[in-house]
Amino acid sequence: MTYFVTGGTGFIGRHLIERLLARPGKIFVLVRRESQDKFDALVEKVGATKGRLVPVYGDLTKPKLGVGAAASRQLAGKVKHFFHLAAIYDLTADEESQIRTNVDGTRHAVQFAEAVRAGCFHHISSIAAAGMYPGVFKEDMFEEAEGLDDPYFRTKHDSEGLVRRECSRPFRIYRPAIVVGSSKTGEIDKADGPYYFFTLIKKMRSMLPQWMPTIGIEGSRINVVPVDWLVAAIDHIAHKPGLDGQCFHLTDPAPLRMGELLNHFCKAAHAPQMTMRVDARMFAFVPPVVRHAITGLPPVKRFTKTVLRDLRIPPEVLKYVSYPTRFDSRETERALKGSRIKLPKMEDYAWRLWDYWERHLDPDLFVDRSLAGKVRGKVVLITGGSSGIGRAAALKIAGAGAKTIIVARSKEELDATKAEIEKAGGICFAYQSDLTDMAACDELVKKVLSDHEGVDILINNAGRSIRRSVALSYDRFHDFERTMQLNYFGSLRLIMGFLPAMTAQRRGQIINISSIGVLANSPRFSAYVASKSALDAFSRCAQAEFSDQNIAFTTINMPLVRTPMIGPTKIYDNVPTLTPEEAADLIVEAIITRASRIATRLGIFAATLNAVAPKAYELVMNTAFSLFPDSAAAKGVKGREEPASNEQIAFAALMRGVHW
Repeated sequence: MTYFVTGGTGFIGRHLIERLLARPGKIFVLVRRESQDKFDALVEKVGATKGRLVPVYGDLTKPKLGVGAAASRQLAGKVKHFFHLAAIYDLTADEESQIRTNVDGTRHAVQFAEAVRAGCFHHISSIAAAGMYPGVFKEDMFEEAEGLDDPYFRTKHDSEGLVRRECSRPFRIYRPAIVVGSSKTGEIDKADGPYYFFTLIKKMRSMLPQWMPTIGIEGSRINVVPVDWLVAAIDHIAHKPGLDGQCFHLTDPAPLRMGELLNHFCKAAHAPQMTMRVDARMFAFVPPVVRHAITGLPPVKRFTKTVLRDLRIPPEVLKYVSYPTRFDSRETERALKGSRIKLPKMEDYAWRLWDYWERHLDPDLFVDRSLAGKVRGKVVLITGGSSGIGRAAALKIAGAGAKTIIVARSKEELDATKAEIEKAGGICFAYQSDLTDMAACDELVKKVLSDHEGVDILINNAGRSIRRSVALSYDRFHDFERTMQLNYFGSLRLIMGFLPAMTAQRRGQIINISSIGVLANSPRFSAYVASKSALDAFSRCAQAEFSDQNIAFTTINMPLVRTPMIGPTKIYDNVPTLTPEEAADLIVEAIITRASRIATRLGIFAATLNAVAPKAYELVMNTAFSLFPDSAAAKGVKGREEPASNEQIAFAALMRGVHW
């Protein structure tokens, strides 16, 4: 027995070849010369003995597959079964590629089968050949197909039509459903079909407990089959006599609805299942004109596009939510009768599909989450970069390959930090500047732009904190002014200075070091929290204006960090704090994730509690205010600080990281 296979190095082709190797005879595989490595990998994967798999060099896009005359003569009259699997199985592929591969490729395969006088031409079509037929599409139907506007559907239909019209050799046509991985191993080579929803399921798992009921879409019935069953069916039907000229639907006779299908994967992923599923047909009462008008609105289109992009769901996949076609498969069932080839139930192997995807195909596995991958060769400016959090961040960022710019008032500390970075092999530029002086800010921006053309990441870390109750601040209005001057106006001046260059290059990130106090509304920090809140509010407003220009604003609500800034408050010697290096790790996280906000769980909880039960939260904060008195320095008197009491230490440990 001699076989010829196109698409043999592809996913379905490889599995079919594994089946054919169980039969005697040679298998000739069409291979492009530049794809020799794929053929070698195929031989190794299937464990073929020498001489069982033979490459035939050619090109699907050329007449008669571009196979040389000598190879054609060698195969003439010898090929018993010609399997044509080479095609694009991708809804998102461009139309030109699909025509070239699916339609022209099939024409060339038919030509070659004619030239070598193949015994039977087995064309692997697709249920997509039916288009969007509204009803049950039978195996003997073809011209009845409707809704072929989509290039994928149309080229599948046209390629099958070529075989029906132009192939003079005996032929058999197979229309597989959506093909997923092996029901035995879960293996598949790329995400397709239901796999497009796996990222959504993973996000649900990370956000919600498994027991929580959720709402989903019921959707239409989606026909899915595993690759091992598919190739077993093709192999059996291809070798069964008396079936030439027929078409076989390799489909599930009882397909699941989309909601049911996705719930099997939710269960496999230990994610919450969609307990309540809304049938899309409920919205049929809305006139199509109204639906199209709403979905065509620019904000709606952009929001939909953004959500789908984040979930990695191609828009083309959404048509299957209301896919109208069912498939009759009685001819296939008759052909498989007595073969013991039984279609497994999705509920029995969904876990294998999920497990293989999560281990091998999850797009997050291939995302560069290293700091070096984000900053190597880029210009990163850090204010307050000579000590504390800024110094620790500068060392990490420069160590990852960034061109690091540090800004501070103290030349001595700047030079020391610069020398330390350069000794470690990093690139560092130091600029002395007083960011409370707006003219100095402008001069700094001008100098940096002249020297480096722009800044890719601006980290507004320099800041001033004042711990003093409002009652002790009546005659100290200048505390509010100088805190606002550095924490808000100084940062804002740099942002406004560097944004034009970021906008011009359509990329950039601005990271503002804020405080957990903004979320917790810490008493005695009214001046500090107000200045940081102003910067937070500005960032939220600006983010909306620049999000479509690839410029991110990230706010880090930093918990208490052991730096010289908190030194005067001796009570902090006995409360939990972050080290500058741990705080720098939050900045690294901000650079890698480009998140809008990075905060501790306690900070988020405090903000949520304040929003839900403000009066109760007020009592908690007032208790803290009474428990932690003003320092002697805040009172303007000399005296030794009392050591922290057990009650204070316990409260600070409970509210870890909050400024008191």
